Amino acid sequence: MSNQTSKSRPTPLGIYDRPVHSGISGIETIAIILSVIWLIGAAIFFLTLPDDSNPTVDGGGLRFLMTMLAIFMPVAMIWVAATAARASRVMREESQRLQAAIDAIRQAYIAQSQGRDLSSEPSVSRKLDEIAAAARKTETTLATFTTRRENVNEPNRAAARVETEVDDQPALALGTTAEDITPPLATEDFIRAMNFPETAEDEVGFAALRRALKDREASQLIQAAQDVLTLLSQDGIYMDDLRPDRARPEIWRQFAGGTRGRPVAVLGGVRDRSSLVLTSGRMKQDPIFRDAAHHFLRRFDKVFAEFEPRANDSEISALSDTRTARAFMLLGRVAGTFD
Repeated sequence: MSNQTSKSRPTPLGIYDRPVHSGISGIETIAIILSVIWLIGAAIFFLTLPDDSNPTVDGGGLRFLMTMLAIFMPVAMIWVAATAARASRVMREESQRLQAAIDAIRQAYIAQSQGRDLSSEPSVSRKLDEIAAAARKTETTLATFTTRRENVNEPNRAAARVETEVDDQPALALGTTAEDITPPLATEDFIRAMNFPETAEDEVGFAALRRALKDREASQLIQAAQDVLTLLSQDGIYMDDLRPDRARPEIWRQFAGGTRGRPVAVLGGVRDRSSLVLTSGRMKQDPIFRDAAHHFLRRFDKVFAEFEPRANDSEISALSDTRTARAFMLLGRVAGTFD
């Protein structure tokens, strides 16, 4: 069994080889042996049974029928049991093979989402390193500072380093900070940054993320969202897999205005039971996850309240379809925000 399971491990694309079963297995062999034993025993019994001298016609037919049933009914039951046993064994093997395939696909997806091979393609870490370098070059014209750069292996830690570097910008002359001279973040850039870059080659997404990281409020929300998305991915929960019910823009505006409870309950439109159960269990058992989730919910609440007055209905709808908004719907429903 273990050899078959190990041979059926899926490739990174999720394809696995089905084992080739032999024509006759141990179950069929046992069934054949039992059938032969029963037939031989039945033959010996009926051949040695004394014959009636004057059987009636009806009695002879009934005796023949009972003889056939006594001979072949147990054989039929043996083969029914053998067929059921073989089907049960095949189902167990298929279940183990399918579970192995699902586990391998999930691990490959997590590994792909958290970090790619640095030698084969540009990673999120490299892109965000370039963002940090550009920010330092443009924002230190009147002052000089140095920072210690650490060796980062996970892409989500690169965003934290960029946020720290932006927050540590030196004050300019007359008490003016770099944030005071930075233009406001465009609504389109904010929405695209809330969805994060689609791939490592998503130049437009990385450009929007770079501009969003220069905004204090947006960068804090991005970091909080990145933390919870990483933690959720450890349980195999990905925002791209969720299909929440869409809420009307006026419901989102009511939430931004402070409305809570039943009037905005539709915002918790995530219906995926497995995601809800896994997230609820993680929320109860993992204090780190619970703190990260509540921090993210607070940051989203604050930033969305500032975003809503300047956004039109189509922009609110676009924001509600981002990965960050889906994480808010999932965590908000588990935390009871919409109760």
